Amino acid sequence: MSVDPEIPEYLKPSIDTTVPHSARIWNYWLGGKDHYPVDREAGDQFAAVYPGIFDLARLSRYFLGRVIRHLAGEAGISQFLDVGTGLPTADNTHEVAQRVNPASRVVYVDNDPLILAHANALLVSDPQGTTAYIQADLHDPEAIIDEAAKTLDFDQPVALILMQVLGHVPNDNDDEQARSIIRRLMQALPSGSYLALNESVNTNELNAKATGLYNESGAVKYYLRDSEQIVRLFEGLELVEPGVVPIQDWRPDPNPFGDSPEVGVWGGIARKR
Repeated sequence: MSVDPEIPEYLKPSIDTTVPHSARIWNYWLGGKDHYPVDREAGDQFAAVYPGIFDLARLSRYFLGRVIRHLAGEAGISQFLDVGTGLPTADNTHEVAQRVNPASRVVYVDNDPLILAHANALLVSDPQGTTAYIQADLHDPEAIIDEAAKTLDFDQPVALILMQVLGHVPNDNDDEQARSIIRRLMQALPSGSYLALNESVNTNELNAKATGLYNESGAVKYYLRDSEQIVRLFEGLELVEPGVVPIQDWRPDPNPFGDSPEVGVWGGIARKR
């Protein structure tokens, strides 16, 4: 039985539990407990059309873990800026990074006060590292950088993490809005920094149909892209092998349960020269 999360008193005026919220729905699909009846209803309606959404959420989380392990290990990155972090669940960015390098610094960014309240309460940093949380909007990159600079050293490489968040940015006008957000954020980061992202694509008919119904639910809309659009989000950066691919194909871990299903999500990482 699901337990509805308790809202801190000071946040109650700003939290609307009558409208489904993407982060809470995602938490539900991942098996978390930080969601409300309206979120579960929207999540179940989506899953009724596209049952693969549970695999999609799970594999996206596994992808994040592999990406952070690579960045903190092989790439030697010790600073992470995770924008659109969502509600805490298993293997959050700082937990994965600090297992590799306990001194890693991580800044989480979200525009939802409930998410940041849960993050502050639940995401405890390794004593050797630093974890900070800022309330800011993806559409205001300069504000994100200004606040993140209080924790991160922008004279040293930083990994920018954008996982399943750019889907909330309309993809019209040659995707200029999303590309501008990435460009403005990456311009503030020094050479040797990285961009890591994944996004759902429009190749799965059931996912596309479910997303259309989801966008009519009152939740913040999610816009599917094609794979070529995902690739173009990395323009000007040096892609890390194997490039931008379906996430289950990006440096997969050995899977004792067999091959992962195709879920219609593409992603990758790239380095700023």
